Amino acid sequence: MSRKKSHSLTLELPEVNFSEDGKIRYLHLGTEWIQGSMFLDRPFDIELEYVQRMLAWLLFFPHDEVKGAHAMQLGLGAGTLTKFCYKKLKMSCTAIELNPGVLHACRGWFRLPPDDARLRVVLADAALEIQSDEWRGTVDALQVDLYDEEAAAPVLDTPDFYRHCRELLSQQGCMTVNLFGRSSSYGESVEKICAAFGEDAVWAFKPTREGNAIVLAQRTASRPSHEALSLAAQGIESQWGLPATKWLKVFKPLVK
Repeated sequence: MSRKKSHSLTLELPEVNFSEDGKIRYLHLGTEWIQGSMFLDRPFDIELEYVQRMLAWLLFFPHDEVKGAHAMQLGLGAGTLTKFCYKKLKMSCTAIELNPGVLHACRGWFRLPPDDARLRVVLADAALEIQSDEWRGTVDALQVDLYDEEAAAPVLDTPDFYRHCRELLSQQGCMTVNLFGRSSSYGESVEKICAAFGEDAVWAFKPTREGNAIVLAQRTASRPSHEALSLAAQGIESQWGLPATKWLKVFKPLVK
């Protein structure tokens, strides 16, 4: 069962709905902005390019240790990353989501499996929940995609928030964050991430056509060679079908 946390009675959460276009179903929070998607005939694959890039931490993680590692998602969306990590990567998965309606939609419309020994959804404010001692140092892959119904800027985007994110990670763990790379807040967000992780631990993708820029931060900074990253990318493609070799053309360390 999902563990619930108390919230202010004055908190107003957006309505959750979905739309369909051909073979794809989209999640919305009361607006036209897409908050997640699913192939109707392949519900555990990833349709959106930026969501695929959220898995770039696989470039730095030993592939034979992925199964059983711990992935945490802040902001459930359509459950896409949680489903992929659970079903395809065989990881232990935790998702933290504020809106109970989003969880209901994921279970009813987007094929999110029920909680079990490897999957747990926590209904809570991520800013508070990640400060719990329960999670500190336990997360190998932290995937942060926290936007409200207007999708204008990250809901949580402070130096303290990113510092708490870093404290969640295992020594070889990574955080990936979805930012709008063409927005005025992008540079400020990257500065805050650097303040928490250190510049030498931060990598970034060029924005997608839609403007989503994925930033990756390592708990322990490293500089794998191009050859090592290429081998890792080839392994990701062959094992899990993600376009990882293409990632390397648009994915660079912030400080060379």
